[in-house]
Amino acid sequence: MTLLAGSSLEVGRFRAYGPRHIDEIGDRYGLSEDAREAIRLISLVLPFRVNDYVLSQLIDWSRVPDDPIYRLVFPQHGMLSDEQERILSVLSATGDRSRLQEAVRTIRADLNPHPSGQKELNVPTLGDEPVPGLQHKYRETVLYFPSQGQTCHAYCTYCFRWAQFVGDADLRFAAPNPDQLITYLGRHPDVSDVLITGGDPMIMTTERLRGHIEPLLAVDTVRTIRIGSKSPAYWPYRYTTDPDADDLLRLFERVVASGRTLALMAHYSHPRELETDEARAALARVRSTGAVVYCQAPLIKYVNDDVDTWARLWRLQFAAGAVPYYQFVERDTGPHAYFRVPLARSVEIFHGAFRTLPGLARTVRGPVMSATPGKVIVDGVEETPQGRYFRLRFMQARQPSLVGRPFRAHYSPTAAWLTELELDPDTPDDIMTAIDGGAARIGRWTREAAHVQS
Repeated sequence: MTLLAGSSLEVGRFRAYGPRHIDEIGDRYGLSEDAREAIRLISLVLPFRVNDYVLSQLIDWSRVPDDPIYRLVFPQHGMLSDEQERILSVLSATGDRSRLQEAVRTIRADLNPHPSGQKELNVPTLGDEPVPGLQHKYRETVLYFPSQGQTCHAYCTYCFRWAQFVGDADLRFAAPNPDQLITYLGRHPDVSDVLITGGDPMIMTTERLRGHIEPLLAVDTVRTIRIGSKSPAYWPYRYTTDPDADDLLRLFERVVASGRTLALMAHYSHPRELETDEARAALARVRSTGAVVYCQAPLIKYVNDDVDTWARLWRLQFAAGAVPYYQFVERDTGPHAYFRVPLARSVEIFHGAFRTLPGLARTVRGPVMSATPGKVIVDGVEETPQGRYFRLRFMQARQPSLVGRPFRAHYSPTAAWLTELELDPDTPDDIMTAIDGGAARIGRWTREAAHVQS
């Protein structure tokens, strides 16, 4: 094992750093007092966690604070509004913990902690009772949140699941064991895919993970088991030198031997996460089990909002035997205002990078908004005699009949999310209703009536 620069800790022995370690990290890597204060304040609201591998192998400290991986994991000014930061600063200085906690709760509530109707629309029921730790948005796929996997090796500042990590039980999805999941699957044989997610399931020991995966092998209708994880990027030792890494690979082999597809849904946000020897070794070991690796990430300002970054990222994934899968649009939650990239720019970046890829690597879809009615892809921009439009299409939908259906919205240079678009008035009623509950249709009728009266 190699030694971490400026530390006696060995890389390969996991250690997490949080808000109470800010000065330790700052002293080691030369963080300014202003940067430290930003981390202290913003981590009162948004979660902060990092580890030695990210600190020593992924961040280019000579470029901080502009380094993309630094922005990816360290809270900083601009992720909250100036007024929110001011309130936190004043209340922190007074030492009034009660008022500070109340301010934190208020700010979190303003950050849309569960976007796209996750709490209201996605939680399934058994009988009349909601099933804890499950989401069922799309007919074929159930999301499963094992309680022991609701943290990560490091936190991304853009993470749309940030509310899982802030210690508020009311904001958290978590299942203590798979018993209710198995019962639910027995009553819903149309579910073929289970996505084990979090947090990060790979934070669990192999023994704990086995307890959540093996019961699924007794459900014949489940044909694909997916594991959503950032660990190949933030802690590749999970697959190579962790004490139970070999046991983990044998578990993967067992799933594959059962005749099912095991898909590791790897989150890579920047090419640097794939450029280390450790990262490449981890992917090779995972693929040796027969598991497939699909790669996805959002397009986020300051980290990967340019053509070259995405072209390199997808090429590295393809070269490693992984499948470039989704380029997402940053969701409307948390520090969305800080990271948002307009859809018009997102389309330019996606197509600019896509054109550079060899044919076999053109498996990636994007830019995709995972919105309330489903996954909506922005296929491009079209010029018509009536004006410019975004061409849109449902890649996946809460209502299965919408899958694959095209529609369009008026072009906007600033819109960064589906709800910020004005749909074409000729959009079919079922699509219009799915997206905005018919509000745009009502608006169109109102305009038409006013026109007739005039």
